[in-house]
Amino acid sequence: MRTVGTVVRGVRAPIIRPGDDLVKIVVDSVMNAVENENIKLKSNDIVAVTEAIVAKSQGNFATIDDIALDVKNKLGGGTVGVVFPILSRNRFSSILRGISRGVDKVVIQLSYPFDEVGNPLVSIDKLYDLGLYEFSKSFSSKEFTDLVKDVTHPFTGVNYIDMYKQICECDCEIILSNNPTEILKYTKKVINADIHSRFRTKKILLQNGAEKVLSLHEILNKSVNGSGFHEEYGVLGSNLSTSERVKLFPRETKTFVNNLQKAFKERCGVAVECMVYGDGAFKDPVGGIWELADPVVCPAYTEGLAGTPNEIKLKYLADNKIANLNGQEAIDAMKKLITEKENNLVNKAESLGTTPRRITDLVGSLCDLTSGSGDKGTPIVLVTGYFDNYATE
Repeated sequence: MRTVGTVVRGVRAPIIRPGDDLVKIVVDSVMNAVENENIKLKSNDIVAVTEAIVAKSQGNFATIDDIALDVKNKLGGGTVGVVFPILSRNRFSSILRGISRGVDKVVIQLSYPFDEVGNPLVSIDKLYDLGLYEFSKSFSSKEFTDLVKDVTHPFTGVNYIDMYKQICECDCEIILSNNPTEILKYTKKVINADIHSRFRTKKILLQNGAEKVLSLHEILNKSVNGSGFHEEYGVLGSNLSTSERVKLFPRETKTFVNNLQKAFKERCGVAVECMVYGDGAFKDPVGGIWELADPVVCPAYTEGLAGTPNEIKLKYLADNKIANLNGQEAIDAMKKLITEKENNLVNKAESLGTTPRRITDLVGSLCDLTSGSGDKGTPIVLVTGYFDNYATE
């Protein structure tokens, strides 16, 4: 009987530069790990590559001036509102600098007490103590800071109201409101900077009198003067690269994962599954931050990773269907239940308590936690035995 199930390993790789043959680098890195760590690579094991090195190898970068020019061309300058940006030095600060270079004045509307992905502007408990329960009131930045006093982020130590004002290279005003139409009191030209709710926010703004609304996925969705771009996500999923440059989300990722799968098959004769992953989709129970600042967890994957898990709940079955069995007899009975399970367990008692999330979201989150966002140096993740179960020999 197998004694180990799923094993996740971060795989070290060289520093990736534009123009590098990333398929070859990933295969070489994984095979080096397999040989040195005595790992047996099997069909349906997973090789995952972080989006950052895919984009870097493609050279998918753009400058702050590229963002500014695209914003100016699409909105025509003047006063522009920016609604619901996330609070991030890495994710949004460069985009904001670019926006501010392309307009005459920017009015930034922050949500409170936290942004879309859970970064707290102020403690929700503090607002409750001040008698604010529904968060329906709108504030100027002065009114808000006079009320709550301290808006320093508990983790980063950053006052995002002050930081965003300082970043802007034009006249800047900041307001706080959870009503997207509040911005229309200041301007009819708006950039809605939210990520996962962007289509809804844009629709609401247009229905309530906005003349022009631009979402972040519509900025740099085409190349500007030879810049990088992303046709579907624009500057969504971008990261700070230098003070004057951002790395965009990678393009042609489906081609990349298919080529990677083919290269592994040619190299070692094993049909591994391959995927590109970005932010994981999980929530920090202490800080309340929902990690997913990328537009998706997994922009591309090979076909074997499609769908959702079809699993039965061992704890439920152990306490019900085989409650009278022990030892080897219980093990054999459980294996039989697994091998004979239905192909679709949706809404079945046997699957009660299992996780009905997409496999790519689950594996992508697992990989993001493994590779981390700091100095681990493992932008490639090898997941073995993910599709095994208790009955797998």
